[in-house]
Amino acid sequence: MNKRILAALLLATVPAFAGADSQWVLQQSTLTYHVSHPLHQTEGVSHAAKGKGVCHAGQCDFLIAVPVKSFDSGDSNRDLHMLQVTRGAEFPLVTVRTRLPESAAASATINADLEIQFAGQTEQYKQVPFKVDTQGGETHITGTIPATLTDFKIDPPSLLTMPVKNDIPVRVDMTWHQQ
Repeated sequence: MNKRILAALLLATVPAFAGADSQWVLQQSTLTYHVSHPLHQTEGVSHAAKGKGVCHAGQCDFLIAVPVKSFDSGDSNRDLHMLQVTRGAEFPLVTVRTRLPESAAASATINADLEIQFAGQTEQYKQVPFKVDTQGGETHITGTIPATLTDFKIDPPSLLTMPVKNDIPVRVDMTWHQQ
């Protein structure tokens, strides 16, 4: 009799786990923006991004947030100016949202549609390619977001009356862990 009850319980729980939601947590990240000026090149790096993903019914919704002030270019004066130009005090976070198929973690590359909020503006980027490497419960994602200053209505800062280039590509290097 106990074996029948145990078998019934096991059969009843299998469908519940098969359709269960899964969750992802951003374990570590390196986000690097690049600014080009006729006189020099600059990069700002942040390791402070936080993120999570929730998968349900074959789709995964991801949210990543990083404080604007966490980017470090190696020059505190330049970083302070970047905060002013990007209105970092008023809009302290950069957020990224995307929806991916649950099977994306098993792919070698994905093309993600991104919604980015930065400097009080929201911009959509379609089909941004990312390289994916999954081993065990961890997924490593790398790629570059083709951002520009005009996407976020930011006036290009100038040095010696020469403005920086409009392109500010952001390299993404993230490791996600499935819970």
